[in-house]
Amino acid sequence: MKKILLLTALSGSLLSGCYSTQIHMSMGNMRLISSSADPQEVMDFATKTCKGDFYEGASFLSKAGTEYRFKCVKAAENEVLTPIPGTTIASEKKADAK
Repeated sequence: MKKILLLTALSGSLLSGCYSTQIHMSMGNMRLISSSADPQEVMDFATKTCKGDFYEGASFLSKAGTEYRFKCVKAAENEVLTPIPGTTIASEKKADAK
């Protein structure tokens, strides 16, 4: 039983270490994210990070190797959120007003 629990814990930690995502630069509304994850996961991470900083979301600017450049956009700026080509930006579900 102990071997099964140890194997389960070890395999879970190995799978979670398959890729890494981290912010290398955050200056104003610009974000430089380095990641070996698939583009959709990077887009979701960037959107979550920008929303955590009180922006509307992340707009993709460019990619060089494993580095992605994003601009965090405010709703008041009337800018369009641009996803990484081939990915989508998840829309928020809003509660119906009664």
